[in-house]
Amino acid sequence: MDVTLHLAQDPEADRLLGRSPLAALTGMLLDQQVPMEWAFKGPATIAGRLGADDLDAHEIAAQDPEAFAALLSQKPAVHRYPGSMAQRIQQLCQYLVEHYDGDTEALWRGVDSGQELLKRLQDLPGFGKQKAQIFLALLGKQLGVRPEGWREAAGAYGEPESFRSVADITGPESLAKVRAHKQEMKAAAKADKTAKTAKTAKSAGKTARSAGKSAGR
Repeated sequence: MDVTLHLAQDPEADRLLGRSPLAALTGMLLDQQVPMEWAFKGPATIAGRLGADDLDAHEIAAQDPEAFAALLSQKPAVHRYPGSMAQRIQQLCQYLVEHYDGDTEALWRGVDSGQELLKRLQDLPGFGKQKAQIFLALLGKQLGVRPEGWREAAGAYGEPESFRSVADITGPESLAKVRAHKQEMKAAAKADKTAKTAKTAKSAGKTARSAGKSAGR
């Protein structure tokens, strides 16, 4: 695996993501509740603080949990919640050591179908269906991992030029499109929540008025 990614918007961090399967997987794990660039710069920051030029699943899995959490907490912190994310990264690496002998690329090497790869990704600690589908789309669209049916398994994230996730970011223009899509989704979710709240309040008001009428009889 040796491609150019543009997820961290930092040349050195992006080079690591493009050549290191574990770095890319760790960046995907970190990509929650923080800006995308912050999340995907994390693997390079961790490697640097460990005095290495790459991440090693065996090494991270064997780290003292408190020491590893402290390493992620150093300023600038690797994540908004460095302690909990340190635990999740170690759990991920421990899983990779136990099931794949620490070889991240073995997750998809020789996989026959997109559905099988999706299942393997969903089995990883910290990876729900959405995160697994986004990473599957990233593998297919930018990292050349394309088992049969990968687009279908990735759902909407696998659609060509959908600009829904990190899988579609190849530079500043596509980054802006993905951000615009996410803002639209957030606005739609907020509007839906507001509408449901108003509907609930209206229903509660009707119930209260009905109860009042009954009590007055």
